[in-house]
Amino acid sequence: MVLTASTMLSLGTKAPDFQLPDVVSGENISLSTFAGTKALLVMFICRHCPFVKHVQNELAQLGKDYLQNGLGIVAISANDVENYPDDAPLLLKKMATDLDFKFPVCYDQTQETAKIYTAACTPDFFLFDNEQKLFYRGQLDESRPSNGQPVTGKDLRNAIDAVLHSKSLIEEQKPSIGCNIKWKPGNEPDYFG
Repeated sequence: MVLTASTMLSLGTKAPDFQLPDVVSGENISLSTFAGTKALLVMFICRHCPFVKHVQNELAQLGKDYLQNGLGIVAISANDVENYPDDAPLLLKKMATDLDFKFPVCYDQTQETAKIYTAACTPDFFLFDNEQKLFYRGQLDESRPSNGQPVTGKDLRNAIDAVLHSKSLIEEQKPSIGCNIKWKPGNEPDYFG
């Protein structure tokens, strides 16, 4: 595990399009799937990461709390499953059904979607407004697996509430911290320098 922070993509960046299969339904999911939503949350997660395991119940709760309020949500896993078989699509499907995720969980086999979003870690969050422009990127909250702080989703929930009610977000956006995305050998992105 390599502790990695978000790349903090520039606010206002247009959401990159993608076409990925939902591991539960098999349907193709893309930006157009979320046309008409008030906002879109794109989460990069995986199954084996202790940082994701630490917050997975809160991720499930976000879906239950916000989907009926006009927030589109999609989770994407891009890890190399040859070297990290716990993140394979069938096991992601089990995770999604066990946790009762109310949103699609997609598998990014080529890792190209993770690259165009400049995803760096799991979990990594990108919240877009109704024009699909980046409104928030950063941490769920201050909780980490070993710091004893409760998982509340406070930072991300504040951002979601602001974007859904067309308010500006004045507070500092702190990067998400987690395990690095497990890139396929030779496929590492160049945005790490």
